[in-house]
Order: sequence, then C-alpha cells, then structure tokens
Amino acid sequence: RYGSGPSDNSSDVEEPEAASVGWGAGEDGAAMSSSSEGNLGWQWFKDPRLACLGFRGIFPSNIIPPLIEADKETDEQNYLMWRIEKGVAEGSIEIPKGEAMPLEYNLVGLNAISFDKGCYVGQELIARTHHRGVIRKRLVPLRFQDNDGKEIINRFIPGSEVVNTGSGKKAGLMTTALGCRGLGLLRLVEALKGSTALSIQGQEDVKVVASKPDWWPSDWLQDLQQYTAFA
Repeated sequence: RYGSGPSDNSSDVEEPEAASVGWGAGEDGAAMSSSSEGNLGWQWFKDPRLACLGFRGIFPSNIIPPLIEADKETDEQNYLMWRIEKGVAEGSIEIPKGEAMPLEYNLVGLNAISFDKGCYVGQELIARTHHRGVIRKRLVPLRFQDNDGKEIINRFIPGSEVVNTGSGKKAGLMTTALGCRGLGLLRLVEALKGSTALSIQGQEDVKVVASKPDWWPSDWLQDLQQYTAFA
C-alpha cells in the first residue's frame, strides 16, 4: 500500500486513508477504514524504510485482506515501479548476499543499519566508512530513453554495464530493470554530473538517465560537489 501512483512526487503519507492505493486480489466488503487492529484481526504498519512507501498489512491467512475505504486497487507492478523510482532495492536478488556493500545500497537511509547496537560481520568496517570515509558508488534510480528523450520499454538484462558514452569508461552496473525504469550501482561523479552521457554497454542507442532520490541526505553528495567544484 503506497501513496498515490508511480509518478506522484509526494514523499510523505500521514495516514493510510490519505491518497492511498492498494494492490491485491480481495475487495473490502465491510468497507472498513482503520489503520489499527480491527475485529478481523488485521493491522497496518508504516513501512520502516521510508514514509513514501506507505503501509504494510498483516492479515490472517483465512480471510480476504480488506482494502481501506475509498481506495483504488492496482496491479503489483505499479508498486514495484514506485519503489524503483524511489531508488529502493529489496530482496536478495536486488541486494546480492555476500556481495552488496550496505552503504552503497543506501541502507543507512532506510533504517536498516544501527550504529548503536548489535554485532555483525563487517560492523567495524561499515561504521568506520560511514563516519570517516566517502561512498563513491551508490544505488540510484534509472530511466531508459532513446536519443529523442522518448522512454524505451525493453527487456534489459540486470548486470549489464553502464558506460560513459563520451569516454567509454565503465560507470557501474544496472542491477534491476522493470519496463523503462531500473536501478543501477553507479559512481556518483558519473551518474549525477549533468554533463555526463550514459548508455548500456552494447546498446549505445539506449540513453541511461540517473537521478537522485528526494529522500537522500544532502551530505551524501558532498564528494560529488567537491569533484564538480574542482573539475
């Protein structure tokens, strides 16, 4: 359940009744509209990652999950597109086990890492890099266009290299693709510097446009700003 549609720029959802869209197979026969536990034993929880990702519902397996009153029902793909546009990866396919660096996948900004409790493999390295280092690569939302700026819907292969069209140098990897949208783990100085043209290796007619999610803290781009100032 998430706010409005994939093209909405709203970054906050106060209550599930406000501008919400549900996806699923059921209908709200009782027209119930509560964000807390009801007499059917269901309950809504805010997504802990970002407010713009809306609410999650946990329902008993023997009932049809009720939708909030006045909601519209939509296909799951619209939610996936919304999440990708916000630059949020999830699951072991989009965040490879044993390979992904949590800081590069922006997990600090998604409330997925605590620096105050717990103990895990790599904790010291992650904490040191977070407080003292610079994250030069990050996961960013991508759009695929032709040379005229028209969006291209194609079956792009995750893992394809994204290259700087001018220099031919590798800028990073496309990790996820859905229609004309995707996610890519790219060097920030390549991805978000306006003068850089990006494309997919072997598909130079496909223009890759990277963008900065609006929920990113400003200090994440400090390295990019310094690079631009001295370039």
